[in-house]
Amino acid sequence: MRLHVQRIVLLALAAALAACDFQPDPEAGPTEPSPARFATVRIEYRQPNGCANAPVACDNLVVFFGSWMRPGQEIYLDSAPGSHVWTGIAQGVPVNWPPAEEPHLVRVFDPHIVDTPSGGVTAARLLVGGQALTEYDSPGTPQESGLVYVDDNGVGRNPL
Repeated sequence: MRLHVQRIVLLALAAALAACDFQPDPEAGPTEPSPARFATVRIEYRQPNGCANAPVACDNLVVFFGSWMRPGQEIYLDSAPGSHVWTGIAQGVPVNWPPAEEPHLVRVFDPHIVDTPSGGVTAARLLVGGQALTEYDSPGTPQESGLVYVDDNGVGRNPL
């Protein structure tokens, strides 16, 4: 009987050991990236009252550019009748608020200021998602851009 009990104990022990995992678990890999988020953003630009260059170019449209855009995706803004305000809607703007990434760079080409040192490029007087921009890169040059973050609701935010 004693031999029978020993065999049962050995079999139970063997079964328990067979169920054990002696292989070490691999290190946890990177987590799944969160899905990209996009927003629709209202753009508003206030053009200077007078045309600062040859009048022939002053009838051209104001064009908006954002750093997330590829060539051909620029937005031609519409003028509000009886004013110097130009507006448009940017769709598919990558959300970057709260600031986990670099701010977007935004600017317009304005035909009224082509003969200025900026060559018609500016981020001054530009509202992105209702936010007047306060931070600029390369102001007064043809590379001038405003810095802005965009939240999930399409609201612009100045860098902190």
